[in-house]
Amino acid sequence: MAQIRHLFFVCGEASGDLHAGTLAKKILEIDHGIRISGVGGDILRAAGANIFSDIKDLGVMGLFDVLRKLPRFLALKDLVINKIREEKPDAVILVDFSGFNLRLAKEINRSVPVIYYVSPQVWASRPGRIKTIKDYVDRMVVLFKFEEEFYERRGVRAAFTGHPLLDIVKPSLEKDEFMRRFDLHANKTTLVLLPGSRKQEVERILPIMLESCRHIIKGVKNAQLVIAKSSQVELDAYDRIVEEKNIDLTIIEGKTYDCLNIADFCLVASGTATLETAIMQKPMAVIYRMNPLNYFLYRPQVKLPYIGMVNIVAGKKIVPEFIQFQAKPKEISREVLRILGDAAERERIKKDLALVKSQLGEKGAAMRAAKVILDFLSSI
Repeated sequence: MAQIRHLFFVCGEASGDLHAGTLAKKILEIDHGIRISGVGGDILRAAGANIFSDIKDLGVMGLFDVLRKLPRFLALKDLVINKIREEKPDAVILVDFSGFNLRLAKEINRSVPVIYYVSPQVWASRPGRIKTIKDYVDRMVVLFKFEEEFYERRGVRAAFTGHPLLDIVKPSLEKDEFMRRFDLHANKTTLVLLPGSRKQEVERILPIMLESCRHIIKGVKNAQLVIAKSSQVELDAYDRIVEEKNIDLTIIEGKTYDCLNIADFCLVASGTATLETAIMQKPMAVIYRMNPLNYFLYRPQVKLPYIGMVNIVAGKKIVPEFIQFQAKPKEISREVLRILGDAAERERIKKDLALVKSQLGEKGAAMRAAKVILDFLSSI
């Protein structure tokens, strides 16, 4: 069996850094002698990786944002390829970030074993990418059972190890202590806003959320608003929007799960945050808006009726979605008020969210993924 000495990670956004860091930590628990390096952020670095290129501001929204950052992506690809040639790692582990990572897999061209963790959403759009995966990826390690079945039907080796969020998503403080610390009140209806982990998302989505809340608080007595701030976005981006909207709220950074823990209802940007909210069993509305030209290019490629991951996993619409031109504050507020006023509907949503949570596998997903990866590499 081959001895594994060096693993090379590549991720590109906040959620990818979270998954990469969690996976790297478990790999090092199994074999602390393995060296890990690559492209990542604070979480992967804290896990023990040597980060030679930070992911800050790498996230993009749509084609035009990609074009704007194209020189940086091309330079990063060249840097990564040169590092791989110089350091000759035992394997490259690509984490999410499909637009970049699938092209990178082609460039690597099987000169090094390639493992993909957190699958591109080929089951939702651009199915042609499956051929790239078959040709250039040695092993898929996926977070959802339906992904394993999807790949196996198409002749791609895939292992379902469960979703690592099940181990990650938990509050760090008791609810009462958290509320005291941030001067929040248990007798008020708490609306928690998660407007995304990219600056462009915050700039496009937070104004819609705040305008929706302006309508909601007219119909709810003693409401309080909380923004769960992403550490990937500078505070100025939030402050400018909040000042323009002139609305009273509390911005809290680095405590997303504590914010969710105190929520009565959440407004959530489409993405990983919908699953985090589902795991915390909190009623939500999914909101998303991007550049209109990007939307017109992107939407026809999507073959599923839903955008929110929580609805995709459920296979049905269990929480409302307000996407692009449907993301209108009055309509959002009307639906939120309806749900807040209907205890039976809130209970129905919580039961459906519990079913979604059950489909994410069991706790210990990152350790299972680490074992799958190391066993696979030891066998080749």
